[in-house]
Amino acid sequence: MDRITTAIADHAASLSFDRLPREVVHAARQHLIDTIACALGGSRCDAATIGRRIGAGATPALLPGRIVGARERTTAETAAFVNGSSIRYLDFNDTTNGGHPSDALGAVLAVAESAAADGKRLLSGLVVAYETAIRLITTMKLRERGWDQGFPIGIAAAAATGHMLRLPAEQIAHGVAITAVANVPLRATRIGELSKWKGAATAFACRNAVFAMQLAADGMTAPQAAFTGRHGVFEQMSGPFELDYGETYLTPGVSTKYWPVENNAQAGVWAALALRQKFQVAEIAGIDITCSTGTWREIGSEPSRWDPKSRESADHSLPYIFARAFVDGGINVASFDEATYLDPMLRPLMAKIRIHRDKEIDKVFPGRVLMRVAMTVASGGRHELEIANPRGHSENPMDDGEIGDKFRCMAEPLLGKDRSAAALELLWRVEREASLGRLYTLLEAEG
Repeated sequence: MDRITTAIADHAASLSFDRLPREVVHAARQHLIDTIACALGGSRCDAATIGRRIGAGATPALLPGRIVGARERTTAETAAFVNGSSIRYLDFNDTTNGGHPSDALGAVLAVAESAAADGKRLLSGLVVAYETAIRLITTMKLRERGWDQGFPIGIAAAAATGHMLRLPAEQIAHGVAITAVANVPLRATRIGELSKWKGAATAFACRNAVFAMQLAADGMTAPQAAFTGRHGVFEQMSGPFELDYGETYLTPGVSTKYWPVENNAQAGVWAALALRQKFQVAEIAGIDITCSTGTWREIGSEPSRWDPKSRESADHSLPYIFARAFVDGGINVASFDEATYLDPMLRPLMAKIRIHRDKEIDKVFPGRVLMRVAMTVASGGRHELEIANPRGHSENPMDDGEIGDKFRCMAEPLLGKDRSAAALELLWRVEREASLGRLYTLLEAEG
């Protein structure tokens, strides 16, 4: 196998919980709780419902899959798709520049119970997924080349699945290589008026990764140079790169989300709330938002962002998110109900918003996230503010209390107050669990 495939497989096969530094374990716990919260909050979405319907009654003898929030088992790959769709749906899950490492946990959570994993293995599987996803996302820069984040997420999910199944490095390498050569997604997924596929694309990558790893575990062999060989990833997608896991863990540097919106829009919500304390909608003559090129391109450059007609477009619309937060005093899951994002009363305010990119902001991004907002009022005054590293950014992280509050907010409507509290208590000490059956039982939705 080529050096990239080998590095990924060796890392997945060799990493153990006992080697993880304390701060990495704590970060892994936080991200696990945050991700399960998002999975519960998004568990009724259309993509997850479709996945459950397609997989109904299909429970294999070998490696049944577990869906977070459900009692029934299904195939491991279907469970990975349903979990991944649920995690991603609300756009509330954690992020690094260029992708969402927690998307890969749809696979980990699907196979953990059947793999007889304990709590330590669950956390180490998370770290395998995150360390692989982050390195590929930041190194390959696929977004700039027109490829979607499902590629690194799929590879990370394959590596983490192999880790959960305790496969040897050789078999993990075959599963990783199969995933690499067979799953190259286009970034057309995230352009223009966004569809339901926006929230399901990385879940599909996880589904394929789980199936690829099952094939490898049963003897399927893969191309030997998926990354470095002729017509491989280097030549067709990314150009050459190296993948060094080294001694530094990147998991603690992943940002979480305080608001259920696209990551670059977090600052926009805080700016809207600050200005709302001083002005009324009727006073606003114009709003100029200055941000990084990436923010502008992702959530403020296309006409559809000023007139979102789907939930997926609304949570990727900076004009909508800013205006909604200004009018309502915040953003929550209900902000993206159809009647709310189609609200004609909000369009005049959105039309007053102009978004500009700034090369000076680009120079400090993503280590420092900056957004500047200038509001012109009808009386002729101009008021400016700057938001830097909003809550949840790796330099301004959410604390355990805030992560717990987020979990309760997402879990209680499904689990009830008592079971939500019990599940959260277990998750904060999950490494003490000898098996994961009790966790999955606590997460089963009522009704």
